[in-house]
Amino acid sequence: MASKSPVGQSIPHDSAALHVSGAAQYIDDIQLPQGALYAAVGQTSIARGEVSKLDLSKVEAATGVVGTLTYADLKALTDVGPVFPGDPLLVDSEVLFHGQALFLVAATSEKQARRAVLLAQVDYKPADPILDIDAAREAEARVRPVHELCKGSPESALQGAKHQLNGTLHIGGQEHLYLEGQAAIATPTEEGGVHIYTSSQHPSEVQTLVAEVLGIPFNLVCVEVRRMGGGFGGKESQAAPWACLAALMARKLGRAVKLRLPRVQDMMLTGKRHPFFAEYSAGFDDLGRIASVLAQLHGDCGCSPDLSDAIVDRAMFHFDNAYELPNARITGERWRTDKVSNTAFRGFGGPQGMLAGEAMVQHIARIVGRDPLDVRYANLYPEHGGTTPYHQSVSGEQLQRMMQRVEQTSNYRARRAEIEQHNKSAPRKLRGLALTPVKFGISFTARHLNQAGVLLHIYTDGSVLVSQAGTEMGQGLYTKVSQVVAAVLGIGMDSVRMSSTRTDKVPNTSPTAASSGADLNGMAARNAALALRDRLQKYISDREAVAQDRVIFADSKVIWPGGEQSFAAVVKSAYMERVSLSATGFYKTPEIWYDRDNARGDPFFYFAQGVACTEVEVDRLTGVTEVLSADILHDAGLSLNPAIDKGQIEGGYVQGLGWLTTEELRWNNEGALLTRSPATYKIPAVSNRPKQMSIELLQEPNSVATVYSSKAVGEPPLMLAISAWCAIEDALASYTQAPVTLDAPATPEAVIKALGLIS
Repeated sequence: MASKSPVGQSIPHDSAALHVSGAAQYIDDIQLPQGALYAAVGQTSIARGEVSKLDLSKVEAATGVVGTLTYADLKALTDVGPVFPGDPLLVDSEVLFHGQALFLVAATSEKQARRAVLLAQVDYKPADPILDIDAAREAEARVRPVHELCKGSPESALQGAKHQLNGTLHIGGQEHLYLEGQAAIATPTEEGGVHIYTSSQHPSEVQTLVAEVLGIPFNLVCVEVRRMGGGFGGKESQAAPWACLAALMARKLGRAVKLRLPRVQDMMLTGKRHPFFAEYSAGFDDLGRIASVLAQLHGDCGCSPDLSDAIVDRAMFHFDNAYELPNARITGERWRTDKVSNTAFRGFGGPQGMLAGEAMVQHIARIVGRDPLDVRYANLYPEHGGTTPYHQSVSGEQLQRMMQRVEQTSNYRARRAEIEQHNKSAPRKLRGLALTPVKFGISFTARHLNQAGVLLHIYTDGSVLVSQAGTEMGQGLYTKVSQVVAAVLGIGMDSVRMSSTRTDKVPNTSPTAASSGADLNGMAARNAALALRDRLQKYISDREAVAQDRVIFADSKVIWPGGEQSFAAVVKSAYMERVSLSATGFYKTPEIWYDRDNARGDPFFYFAQGVACTEVEVDRLTGVTEVLSADILHDAGLSLNPAIDKGQIEGGYVQGLGWLTTEELRWNNEGALLTRSPATYKIPAVSNRPKQMSIELLQEPNSVATVYSSKAVGEPPLMLAISAWCAIEDALASYTQAPVTLDAPATPEAVIKALGLIS
C-alpha cells in the first residue's frame, strides 16, 4: 500500500498545543540576562511643528533610570525609511506626527522607565497640521509622484458610451491590533555586535538597519524570530525602529535592553492600513457592460513614503478585480498628511482598490436596474482571456465556474426573491445579499523580493532541522514547510523540526508578506530536500549497484530492488561514508516583470481567486448590521494543509468584515489619535461572525509551477468580505430605490448617513 504524503493533509499547526497551553514563547516571555534594562519611549504632543527645547534632567534623575537616548546620540544612520527616506528614528527638531518618538529612557524596571518619560520638559513651536486627503490635495503635499495605468482610449470611449456615471467612495484605514505588540530585545556581544530578538516579519531589514544605525558590518548583527503573535503587515517595515532603539541603548550602556510598546503607544506610534478616497467615472450600456473607466485612487500615506509607493500601485492593479475594462485610465496619488506613516496591511492596497471597483459595479447595477450579480457576469474576464489595465493576460474561465457554483450552492436566486419580498413589507429591518468575486495577484511587486533560501540539516539519527527565510506569525508557514520536507524525504512529521528564523542561518531574507511565504520558502525547502535525497539515492545506488531512480523514500524507509533500510540507518551509514548531510535550497519566482515607466508587465506569477455570498440584515433606524450568512468557495490550488487554509480563510473574512463594518479610526483636530485602545477601536467580536458560515476549497491544481500545485492563502480571503459591504449597500438601495453613497467602514453612523437621515 502506497504511503500517504503529509502534503495535502490537515496536520495541526506546529505550535497549536503551545498556543493553547500558554507555553509558546514570545518576546515578552524571554528570560533576560542579568543586568538587563527596560526601555520606554518619550513622545511628542503636537502633530506638526518644531521642538524648541528638550530638557531630560528630571527624567535622568528619576528612580531607577540608567540612561537616556536622543537624536544627538545617533552617530551613524538616523533615518530608517525602508525604501525611501522620511522616517527619522527620533525627532531632531521637526515633528512629523502627534506621538512621534522623541527620546528613549532605560531603567531597571519597566514601570520605572514608563514613569520617567512623563517627566520630560518639552517646548514646541507648533504649526497647523494636514490631517486628511482633501487638505493634502489643496497643499499638493505628496510623499511620492503620481503613477498611472492606461489601456485603450478611455476618454473617447467614455464619451461614446450610452450611459455614464460619476461616483466617490471614502475608505477608512485599519489598525493591525496584533495580539503581541511591537517588542525587541538587544543584547551586546563580545565582538562588538548585537543579538536581536524581535517580533518582525522582516528579520533581514531589522539586521540591516540595526547595523547601519550602529555603524557596524551586517555580520555583527544576528536577528532571531521564533514566532509572532500576529503581524498582518504591521511588522513588515515598522518593527525595525524598536529593534534599532534597543540596540542603540544597549550599545550606549553596555547592557541588554528590552523595549516593548504598551498597546496605547503601539497604536499611536505605528502605521495603519492606508485610508483611501476613490473617484470614478464609468461608461456602460443597458446591460451594465463597461465600455470605459476613469478612476483616481487617493492614498493617505501619513508623514512618510514607507511602503506607500507599492501599496498604491497594488490598489491600482486590483481596481479591475475580476472584470475586463476595455478602456481604462487608473491614477494613483500618494498624499502626505501629518499623521503616523501608514504601512503594509493584509492585502497591501489590493482591498482598497478592489472595494472601489466593486462599489462602481454596484453603482452601475442601480442605474441599469439589474441584479448586481448579472452585471458582474456581464463584465467578467472572458474564458478565452483578456488583458488587465497593466496589460497582463488573464482568463476568467475558472472564476466564472466558481461564481456559478456558489450561485447554485448558496441558492442565490431564490434568496434574492425572498429578500425582495421581505424588504417590501419590512417596516424596519432590511436584508441585503451580494455575491462577489476576488482575483488577487500573487507575488511581490518589487521583483527582487521574490526569492527565498533554506538551510536543511539531516542528523545521524534521521532527524531533520530546517532553517528558513520565512517567519511564523500564526499562519502555519512552519507547518507547511515541514510537510513539504517530510514529503520529499518520505519521513514522518515528527522527524522534522523548524529552527527559529535567524539571519546567521539564512541571509538576505525577503519579508514574510505578499502571501508568498509558502510559495517561496516551500519551494526553497523542497529544493534543499531534493538535493539531500539525491545524495542519499546516489549513495544507495553506488552501494547496492541499482539504478538511482529505483531508490524510493517512503514510510521513513529507503527501499530499493532487493532491500530496504530505515531512513535513520541509511543516514547513519551515509555519514560514515562521508556523504554531506546538509544543503541549502533556493527559489526565485520566474516570469514576473513590470515596466513601471510604461505601466505594463506581468507583475504577478498567478492569481488566487475566491467567491463569497453574504447576506446581512440592517436596522434602518439604528444603522446596526447583522451578518446572517456567508458561503465561501476559495481557490487554494491543491491545498498544502486544508485545515490551516480554512482557518486563514475564516480569519481573513472576519478581519475584512471588521475593516468594512466596525473598525473606525478617528483623530482630533490637533492630530491626536482618539481610537488608541480596544475600548475605543472595535475589532469584530464573536457575535460579529456570520451566524452561518460555509467554507469550501476548490481543490484544483495551480496552472503554474508552485510547490505541490498549491496557491497562496494569506491575503486573498480578506477581500471576500467585500461581499458583506456590497450586501449592506444592497439592503439600503432596496429602501431608497436609488444609488446610495455608503462609505467604508459601514458603521451604524455611515449607514444612517447613506440613508439620508443625517448629514
